[in-house]
Amino acid sequence: MNTFYYNSPLEEYDAIVVGTGISGGWAAKELCEKGLKTLVLERGPMVKHITDYPTMGKDPWDFKHGGKLPASELGKQIKQSRTGYTINEASAHWFVDDEKHPYNEVKRFDWIRGYHVGGRSLMWARQSYRIGDLDFEANAKEGIGIDWPVRYKELKPWYDYVESYIGVSGENLGLPHLPDGNFLPPMPLNCVEDHLKNKTAENYKDRLVTISRTANLTGGEFEGRTSCQFRNRCIRGCPFGAYFSSNSSTLPAAERTGNMTMRPNSIVHEVMYDKDSKKATGVKVIDSETKETFEFKAKVIFLCASAIASTSILMQSKSETFPNGMGNESGELGHNIMDHHFRAGATAKVDGFKDKYYKGRRPTSFYIPRFQNLGGDTNKKDFLRGYGLQGGASRTDWTNAVGELSYGKDFKNAILEPGDWQIGMTGFGETLPDHRNKFYLDYDKKDQWGLPTVTFDAEYRENEINMRKDMIVEAMEIFDKAGFKDVAPDDREVGFGLGIHEMGTARMGHSSKTSVVNKHNQLHNVKNVFVTDGSFMTSSACQNPSLSYMAFTARAVDFAVNELKKMNL
Repeated sequence: MNTFYYNSPLEEYDAIVVGTGISGGWAAKELCEKGLKTLVLERGPMVKHITDYPTMGKDPWDFKHGGKLPASELGKQIKQSRTGYTINEASAHWFVDDEKHPYNEVKRFDWIRGYHVGGRSLMWARQSYRIGDLDFEANAKEGIGIDWPVRYKELKPWYDYVESYIGVSGENLGLPHLPDGNFLPPMPLNCVEDHLKNKTAENYKDRLVTISRTANLTGGEFEGRTSCQFRNRCIRGCPFGAYFSSNSSTLPAAERTGNMTMRPNSIVHEVMYDKDSKKATGVKVIDSETKETFEFKAKVIFLCASAIASTSILMQSKSETFPNGMGNESGELGHNIMDHHFRAGATAKVDGFKDKYYKGRRPTSFYIPRFQNLGGDTNKKDFLRGYGLQGGASRTDWTNAVGELSYGKDFKNAILEPGDWQIGMTGFGETLPDHRNKFYLDYDKKDQWGLPTVTFDAEYRENEINMRKDMIVEAMEIFDKAGFKDVAPDDREVGFGLGIHEMGTARMGHSSKTSVVNKHNQLHNVKNVFVTDGSFMTSSACQNPSLSYMAFTARAVDFAVNELKKMNL
């Protein structure tokens, strides 16, 4: 991808895409392949596939500090390191410096960010599930939030399209609440996980164990990409392109068209609006390095910067027409933050299977799809919606080699012989939309570019708390019935943001009175502005959402280009 810098603020394009992560990469690809000259703006620096993955081939002994960040570096990522992901020399460089990119918390919010080309598509966990009508219809049936203006039938062809392009390995199950897809061969369960699968099938009629659906290639032909090598170093950036990322897939596709101009280090902070045409005219940009300001114009604008960043841009896009932020007639901009909650489940030890092992480091988990509140006996009285369970089994190795065993012959023998099997799993639960869960901009506390900082005020409420109790009870029972021993609850501290699935801040709906975008991800009152990252989500479901962002983005681009051809935008 070429990098271009412009001195003139008068550059005009057919389309502008803000952000280069999961959604931005897809918007760029689709717009460019449909013939639109497209400017892609990213607030962080350039990251080129393979060239700019500094730790992709390193072994544990290659890291200066044994993999752990020194205190001097950890101090710059206090909030980012709450996840545990960044306390590691292998991946810390993908996560932002909290000192350079501050935010505020009324209640704890782990806002985990990656400011670079590719965004969090380089760091995501690759879990790829469709959302079905159980989820699209839940709000309306239960009187929660507002109704989704779409149903699964409208999204199915776009899920098909996206899955075929990115490559998702997995297993079709025939479950109406977890729609099947176009999958590459599934990754294998190991022997203990197979045992769990068989025992769960014997013990329950309403739940099953499968391998998770993951955007890691297990076959097929994908331009510039090859199959997973089972290294489980995905978060470092994959030189094989074996997992889907913007850098290995959609952005190169956009570049091949000759229609993409990429400009990193470009902080978009406002969408410009013309009240006479009732259209957006372009965006205002600050160069993150020089602090120069620019204006770029386009016929259509796609905001794909993340649920917080895209909504922040809309909040800052004030005018006589939109005094409270562009598209904010409903007053819902910034409200209804959702994030999946997890870290509530069970652990156990496993007898036997000591003559069994596994090869490689499989980069994904087993999965137990949602089984609560599906109707009949599965309906619960103390919480709405449901959760899936994700986990894995492995053999302990040298973690028990401590104290006197840490030296000499005994220690060497201990680390060469695999230990006993252990297993664990955690729930991954839905969060209900709630107007009280919000973020807002603080114009008194500004960042180094003179822009307002984000303040979060959100928390898990009674429904999520009750669901977490059920996650633990059911996970422990599943393990106990499978014959595992020393089954124990796993209940760890969790807060908003930790699931890294923030969504809902510019929600989709039928009316501008209650929502920000329509069924096509289009601002109700500014027809040439589209929002296709997590901002638009009207409910969260319990499935990982990135596949849905991709499907909605491809669908929105198709709609936008057709509207441009009809001269409706």
